[in-house]
Amino acid sequence: MTATALFYIIIGILVLHFVIDKILDSLNAKHFNDPIPAELQDVYNKEEYEKSQAYKKEKYRFGMLTSFISMGATLLFFFLDGFEFVDQIARSFSDNNIIVALIFFGIIMLADDVLSTPFSYYNTFVIEEKYGFNKTTISTFILDKLKGWLMSAILGGGILSLIIWFYESTGSNFWLFAWGIVIVFSVFLNMFYARLIVPLFNKQTPLEEGSLRSKIEGYASNVGFSLQNIFVIDGSKRSTKANAYFSGFGREKRITLYDTLINDLEEDEIVAVLAHEVGHYKRKHIIYNLIASTITMGITFWLLSLFVGMPIFSEALGVSTPSFHIGLIAFGILYTPISEITGLVMNLLSRKFEYEADDYAKNTFEASPLISALKKLNKNSLSNLTPHPAYVFMHYSHPTLLERFRNLKS
Repeated sequence: MTATALFYIIIGILVLHFVIDKILDSLNAKHFNDPIPAELQDVYNKEEYEKSQAYKKEKYRFGMLTSFISMGATLLFFFLDGFEFVDQIARSFSDNNIIVALIFFGIIMLADDVLSTPFSYYNTFVIEEKYGFNKTTISTFILDKLKGWLMSAILGGGILSLIIWFYESTGSNFWLFAWGIVIVFSVFLNMFYARLIVPLFNKQTPLEEGSLRSKIEGYASNVGFSLQNIFVIDGSKRSTKANAYFSGFGREKRITLYDTLINDLEEDEIVAVLAHEVGHYKRKHIIYNLIASTITMGITFWLLSLFVGMPIFSEALGVSTPSFHIGLIAFGILYTPISEITGLVMNLLSRKFEYEADDYAKNTFEASPLISALKKLNKNSLSNLTPHPAYVFMHYSHPTLLERFRNLKS
């Protein structure tokens, strides 16, 4: 195969992926006006439903605009030898491959972020503001960007540096060391995410004593779930949308509630949502997800080790000096069909886990408060109640509200 042929295969994969994604978006948009299923008629009143329709349509149009602009910029970058241009800039600073790679990806990511920031700003301060979701201030928006860049530089740059160092030190076996590093990092991040990362962006406070805490602790005691850490996060500083999540293992495990969740739901509904989260823990979903992602990552690194050093990858992208970082980009695009398949499998597994967690909540607490909580959460986020089945299959990590309702009622 020639470098030119490989270049057009890469372009073909990018374009095909984009076209399929836009077809799915279009199919989903055509279902916006479908009648709401009888079981969900009480989610929206007439005014709320019209607002949700307007929100979905505006988000769809804006998403299509931004994705076409992004795709156009990407293709221009490829056809105008953008990788060679950035690679030469990076090499003008150093001869060290690790430093070159860090500068290279730093330029790419910074340029991408700068170009996408106006669209992100418009989405946050125009669309989300228009529909009553946005609570972010401009200063918070800017600080989030700066913190995100810093974290990417420290965490992403650190891992990339280690992977390249292993590549240069151990040759074809580097994938084993790289895999090990990512496993350790994933476990560490899962353990200490709430303690180390979340405080950079949000304030967390222990849930105060009162009837809600008593109900949560009572439920946890009834199902044999050791729980000392119940925290409230100030999600309202950015959005009115609500959430709750479980994180960590052992002494580090904790339940985190968004303050918006506490404001939006009744106490029994909050306990039902937490019962769902406890169900994930009791059914060992966190462990299964970690194992599945670990296996997938191992296969990915092994395949990367077979191809990343091939000079044709750099030639295909128009880069005169073969390197690990250019090979990594070419491999990442060529790997897209496989990652799409693994993504589908992970989504199927995730939807199965959501049913199991719902069943656990139903059997150890009650179904009705979880149903009412899910309806309120969907209403308050102006969710789409009639998504296209193909879009759900490809993109949803959770079953639809209707599917969850029917499962909880069965």
